[in-house]
Amino acid sequence: MAPVVVFDTNVIFSAVGWMGRPYTCLERARQGVVNGVTSQVLLDELVEKLVEKLAFSEAQCIDTLADLLGYLQVIPTTEQITVITADDDDNRVLECARAANADFIVTGDRRHLLPLGSYQGIAIISPADFLNCIPSLEPN
Repeated sequence: MAPVVVFDTNVIFSAVGWMGRPYTCLERARQGVVNGVTSQVLLDELVEKLVEKLAFSEAQCIDTLADLLGYLQVIPTTEQITVITADDDDNRVLECARAANADFIVTGDRRHLLPLGSYQGIAIISPADFLNCIPSLEPN
């Protein structure tokens, strides 16, 4: 069974804006190597960042979401978690991961999420570490 992975908003944002390792991480979900999951709250945050920081138009946001929804499953979150007090938005990532019974959270957040290392058995890792432990379907 493929691992279940929640990609933090910052990873998806970087994948959309600059490609690189975050893009390669999302490609693992697109290939079906992992089951990528997200929540509506995380998608809403992504759209907000795309508009605010990259000046995406409504059409660009719709196209981006349509692409992401081709390989990321949106799951409902019901549990409210308050583990990270310095940035409540990071708790939404933990909520999504718990609701999905995720194996991994992939994040670039070095201030709050990565220092946790794991949360209730869910590994919290950087894009580089994720790529080292989850191989591509394509030969190198």
